[in-house]
Amino acid sequence: MSDIQDITAKIRKFRDERDWQQFHNHKDVALSLVLEAAEVLEHFQWKSADEVKAHAKANKEELSDELADVAIYLFELADNLEVDLPKAIEAKMKKNALKYPIEKAKGKHTKYNKL
Repeated sequence: MSDIQDITAKIRKFRDERDWQQFHNHKDVALSLVLEAAEVLEHFQWKSADEVKAHAKANKEELSDELADVAIYLFELADNLEVDLPKAIEAKMKKNALKYPIEKAKGKHTKYNKL
């Protein structure tokens, strides 16, 4: 069993022990994922690059909690949708490699259709 599968099983167990699956439909889990991601972003809003670095270092535990919340909802949504997340990631990385070949994309932030 992969680490992701193990963590997903723990998330599912936690949810099911509390009888929360009835509330965790695809829409609401996706919405929660976005809301938690926004809480990560909130840490960096209106800060300069130097302030972001300092804030991230000083608030590592809080940021870790927020990132964990994002991952929990991501893993649960993938599980609910029966998406094999490690396989999906591998497939997406292959697609990205084709869209962003090293010789065109290295050192650039340009979108693939503008390379």
